Amino acid sequence: MDARELKIADFTYYLPESKIAQHPLKERDKSKLLIYKNGQITETIFNKLPTILNENDCLIFNDTKVVHARILFQKESGARIEIMCLEPVNPNDAAICFKQTETCQWAALVGNNKKWKEGLLTKTFDIKGEQVTLVAERVKQHLDSYLIKFTWNGGFTFADVIYYAGLLPLPPYMNREADEEDENRYQTVYAKFEGSVAAPTAGLHFTQQVFEKLIQKKVKTDFVTLHVGAGTFKPVKAEVMADHQMHEEHVIIEKTLVQNLLNCIENKNRIIVVGTTSLRTIESLYWFGVKLYNQKQNWVSINQMEVHQWEPYEIASNNFSNSIVLNTVLEWMNFKQISKITGTTQVMIAPPYQIKLADAIITNFHQPESTLLLLISAFIGEDWKDVYYYALNNNFRFLSYGDSSILFR
Repeated sequence: MDARELKIADFTYYLPESKIAQHPLKERDKSKLLIYKNGQITETIFNKLPTILNENDCLIFNDTKVVHARILFQKESGARIEIMCLEPVNPNDAAICFKQTETCQWAALVGNNKKWKEGLLTKTFDIKGEQVTLVAERVKQHLDSYLIKFTWNGGFTFADVIYYAGLLPLPPYMNREADEEDENRYQTVYAKFEGSVAAPTAGLHFTQQVFEKLIQKKVKTDFVTLHVGAGTFKPVKAEVMADHQMHEEHVIIEKTLVQNLLNCIENKNRIIVVGTTSLRTIESLYWFGVKLYNQKQNWVSINQMEVHQWEPYEIASNNFSNSIVLNTVLEWMNFKQISKITGTTQVMIAPPYQIKLADAIITNFHQPESTLLLLISAFIGEDWKDVYYYALNNNFRFLSYGDSSILFR
């Protein structure tokens, strides 16, 4: 079956609210860990993960950092307007945007929009003892959101402004405001580059102690950056997937990561992705490599990675080996004299998609009727139902602050 013909209603299960973790466990690495391998399901505690892995396995993490993307404004009338920043538009590079000191523009959702008919919104707050006024102007409709222009005084960077003016954007299914605990626990311990409006939650279980055990086991680690968009929580409202538009997310991939993936493949070592965002990133890298191979005559005009929603199902890959594809990416990077790939991915991973680079995925348990559940189905087939029913029947906690699993392809 073509992935576009899939009915989202076939990818559901009953998830009681009592199974949704509203708060993290006291200790990150004490969550439960479900192990799916060779059709068998077992369980352990997450801090035992290194004992499951082999020497020279390579773990790929997403080192994005969650920003305070929810900014609350109050009008003179008393109406509260919430601006939920989704992604930078001008400049559209997150790293550059967060360094702006006067103005920038974001695509954003607007809560209580009917109360904001015209004019500007203002919010006054302190940064390090200095009073700052943030002004929001609604410029125009932007796809399914709005283009919001922010201006502020004081010469502070937008990274400072959004940190002090905004709130951490917990997932909507938590039905609560973020508190002091979330400031620490809704970030991975290795978060580095600001830009996400949701955490790459599979990584929330890792601690420095787990990393030390991975080093002792001689497990390799590497990082990609994918800035997670609010679309990760976007419900699939279309009956069939052909009518669902995937959200676009920004990625950064270092040349060393491409080389390390190639080394793993050539040495027959396993590649294990930490989270669906890491998987989406390296699978997108594969398809970008295929596009490069098919368009060698156009390399001069190709400056960044773009992978659209259905391209993996449409591009003629001729069953290229992973080595050929990754070597092609490295050749293009040498041709362009660049050390990192930037760009966007909109890739939809759903049955009958064949995973290209990853041998296993570490991931939390996802919402019914979600694109993330489609991804898991593509990874382990119909056995996703056995995995989820086992978790439901054995007191696993679900969603962002829930327990973990490692699923071997």
